[in-house]
Amino acid sequence: MTSPGAPSIVLNADDYAMTDGVSRSIEALAYARRLSGTSVLVTMPEWPQSAQRLASLRDRIAIGLHLNLTLGAPLQPMPSLAPSGAYPALGGLMTRALLGRLDAAEIATDIARQLDLFERHLGFPPDHVDGHQHVQVLPVVRGALLDELTRRYRSCPPLVRDPSDAAGQLLARGVAGAKAMTVKALAAGFAPAVRARGLPINRRFAGFSAFDTTASYQAEIAGELRRGVGRESGVTIVMCHPGYADAALAALDPVVERRQQEHDGLMQLDHLPDLIWHPARAADGAAVDWRPLGACA
Repeated sequence: MTSPGAPSIVLNADDYAMTDGVSRSIEALAYARRLSGTSVLVTMPEWPQSAQRLASLRDRIAIGLHLNLTLGAPLQPMPSLAPSGAYPALGGLMTRALLGRLDAAEIATDIARQLDLFERHLGFPPDHVDGHQHVQVLPVVRGALLDELTRRYRSCPPLVRDPSDAAGQLLARGVAGAKAMTVKALAAGFAPAVRARGLPINRRFAGFSAFDTTASYQAEIAGELRRGVGRESGVTIVMCHPGYADAALAALDPVVERRQQEHDGLMQLDHLPDLIWHPARAADGAAVDWRPLGACA
């Protein structure tokens, strides 16, 4: 584990349980110590059957909830948000959130259900919480999420992902800059709200990608990791989206071939296990305490 005061690069694979191919890819990278953590889509049909496999990896990676409000179907009926039985696409969710048209009670209930399902199948609380397509920062959603996390996890709260970074850092990267700046705008005020609840939070964030299959992912991720080394103390989260390309993934997500490229690039990158943070605990150990990494409010 990184020593106190040193920068900690947490390389996190999003979308565990999206498909079996995505889950198997993340597991292989975790066994090779080429990830710091993963975030779980507990609303997907793949989830319950893969939970035991994932639980066995807690000595190698942090495991968190990937809050989902835009992919597939909710766990229980949501007449306001999902009258058709399916979550809205991101654009629809954003529009309703920004216009104040989300049912706060319904959102809060769904967040609680997702946390319940995470704990039920894993037997432990999440080490961190983030959001599929960064939905955790949206109005109404953020308030409901922070309320629930504060209520549930008083002694050892999960780290809450802030998907934004300083504007200068985002512009300097030159990769998916417009996407990163849009998310930064949506996340305005999010970090102060997290800190006001006393919840751990990352200092910096990276990993936005254009998912360009003609560009070298290995060069892209190496640049993101290099920029995270030697910075100020605290946690830098670098997200990634590896997966084995298969028909199930193609049916769900437009990013298919690039996920395979991410998997291959992470497997092949020189010295990757030595560059990133790893939890220091047994598979049946306690939740990650983020305080020694400088991730507290």
